[in-house]
Amino acid sequence: MSEAAPTLRLEVKNVTKRYPSVVANSDVNLRVAPGEIHAVLGENGAGKSTLMKIIYGAVKPDIGEVLLDGKQSKIRNPQEARALGISMVFQHFSLFETVTVAENIWLGLDKSLTLANVREQTVRKAKIYGLDVEPDRPVHSLSVGERQRVEIVRALLTDPKVLILDEPTSVLTPQAVRKLFVTLRQLAADGCSVLYISHKLDEIRELCTNCTVLRGGKVTGHVDPRNESNASLSRLMIGAEPPKLQHREVKTGAIGLQAKGLSIVADDPFGVTLDNINFEVRTGEIVGVAGVSGNGQQEFLAALSGESTRAPSGSISLFGNDISKRNPRVRRAGGLHFVPEERLGRGAVPTLSLAANTLLSRASEVVGKPPLSWVSPKATASLAADIIKRFHVKAGGPSAEAKSLSGGNLQKYIVGREISANPKVLIVSQPTWGVDVGAAAQIRGELLKLRDEGCALLVVSEELDELFEVCDRMHVIAKGRLSPSINTADATVEKIGEWMSGLWEVSHAL
Repeated sequence: MSEAAPTLRLEVKNVTKRYPSVVANSDVNLRVAPGEIHAVLGENGAGKSTLMKIIYGAVKPDIGEVLLDGKQSKIRNPQEARALGISMVFQHFSLFETVTVAENIWLGLDKSLTLANVREQTVRKAKIYGLDVEPDRPVHSLSVGERQRVEIVRALLTDPKVLILDEPTSVLTPQAVRKLFVTLRQLAADGCSVLYISHKLDEIRELCTNCTVLRGGKVTGHVDPRNESNASLSRLMIGAEPPKLQHREVKTGAIGLQAKGLSIVADDPFGVTLDNINFEVRTGEIVGVAGVSGNGQQEFLAALSGESTRAPSGSISLFGNDISKRNPRVRRAGGLHFVPEERLGRGAVPTLSLAANTLLSRASEVVGKPPLSWVSPKATASLAADIIKRFHVKAGGPSAEAKSLSGGNLQKYIVGREISANPKVLIVSQPTWGVDVGAAAQIRGELLKLRDEGCALLVVSEELDELFEVCDRMHVIAKGRLSPSINTADATVEKIGEWMSGLWEVSHAL
């Protein structure tokens, strides 16, 4: 007599979810065994996040069902999902900005625990998994990477049966990624099922034992990623392999952006003081800045973009002109454009249309000539439509609200808005965070094209692969200090990883 098949931990059967302008999921099936690390792969807008939200109870399917441990589960909300043992780390975070890290974590846990208990458990769990989290710090003071760590710790504290991770390594160092993989394998060995969403194909092939691929809301394949190549996974995901980047010999020109002795004392008790930062970016080159989130990137970018005007006079110059005390509008007029790391709220206003969001940095292009100096709705919509077309943004047109786009498509729109402005200097933070391989290749290709056309580019990213792929030179930021410059050809992942701990003096001495 044959043995009965083991009960699946999670099963999604024939799930369909329609929205007014798109079918997000169409007859999707997914099967996950206990202790399995299962990848969900797909291009931006493929329906991955919608599917995960259905499993987590944040979205109700139109058709289909979700089974947990062989039983039909009508999960009405995330609270019920957590009670059943399902935890999720969202790509767009769900944290309250005005309270502390520990209080945010406490809100999602059993109220029989005291805040002191939660604080203690947070510190212990963060230490075990190598996730640097300060429990008493208010969330509004955290960078994107630090918020992601909070979300991961919060999910791990529930001891989940099913753990859903959406782009969990996008802001972790290589060392932290290795530690997270050890953690996930241990969770799987203990019977936890992990649903792992990532656009990093190497990670999926290394970590996951099964993979469901979505394209256009439909399943295009169930494969074992360990038996696949990056090329074959790309073909399943986007129907083709991403284009190869074209590198040309660097021909640098004038210094576009420069900092000399840039020091700013933190005005926030949890902020990072910038300490004697010196660098330059010339026209015709891409300079990268690597570093673990929370080491001064926020303060550094605020000073360069003009969001903060606390930099000492003479410490920041744009083509030789002192801009240390100048606001963002003056800097844009001088040719400097900026892409912040936080999409919703800073890169775009969630409730405004894509057309209206172009006005955040491109208003001068759509204002009529005096005396009729008003914004032209037609010109604004046309500009938005051009960005949507050029950068292959999946959206319901220029009138679509920013918050209606998937994370990756909104990223393409914001990056495209600044690239298509033909800047003389472009500062980009996390250019391809949460973006699929095809879109990432396009964005990186556009950055290289800008460089070849004579733009000076500064790219701040926590993805080392990205920096090695596009940058001519690199720095590392650690504890508010900036390392010396190193040619990318002379750098290694191991060396940059050491420098992330502030060890460049030791490395140089050797």
